[in-house]
Amino acid sequence: MNIFGIIGAMDEEVELIKNSMIIDKTVEKAGCTFLLGKINDKNVVVVRCGIGKVNAAMCTQILIDIFNVDAVINTGVAGAIADGIKVGDVIVSEDALQHDMDCSPLGDPIGVIPRMKESIFKADKRLIDAAFSASKKIIEGNTSLGRVVSGDQFIADAELKNKLKTNFSAGCAEMEGAAIAHICYMNSVPYVIIRNISDSSDGSADISFTEFCKTAAEHSGKIVLEMLQNI
Repeated sequence: MNIFGIIGAMDEEVELIKNSMIIDKTVEKAGCTFLLGKINDKNVVVVRCGIGKVNAAMCTQILIDIFNVDAVINTGVAGAIADGIKVGDVIVSEDALQHDMDCSPLGDPIGVIPRMKESIFKADKRLIDAAFSASKKIIEGNTSLGRVVSGDQFIADAELKNKLKTNFSAGCAEMEGAAIAHICYMNSVPYVIIRNISDSSDGSADISFTEFCKTAAEHSGKIVLEMLQNI
């Protein structure tokens, strides 16, 4: 792996990483700023993609096509879905899917992308192992491998949270990771998603997110930096 693409949706999710890199070049493309440089002698391209699956997919394809990254790391925050996951814990993706893909009136299960071979996109084992080890080393909360589910909605409802848990065995929910995973799958590029839990995806999620987002995003960024030292 020679060039790592690092994507976060919000400024908070890439701020620490940007401040830790030696920036050689800045490129504006499709309304986004791509920072090219090095972290720990690793070549990186860092971008804040914006919130949502379309923004995430667009930036991922640009990373692959224009900047020739050969691995993608998605860093940021998420809401807890699985039992036992709490604020401050970390989910490293085993795989990812889009929970709001719904062609069930046509006979496809929710989450299945019609006429595609795969709808669940597996993360890369080497990246998983590196992210998991880095998280265990520096994060006080629990680190788990799990499924990341993504949709263009902020989950703040206990009933919907339970549906995501029951239907998809989700570990956490957010708004970009599965789109990044989808694009990486289509291009045969390895990826991993690292998510620090900022809220519980229930009726208190909006308050919790506001309070813990910055800290959770920083923790996720620290995992990426540690990961890049040892991969």
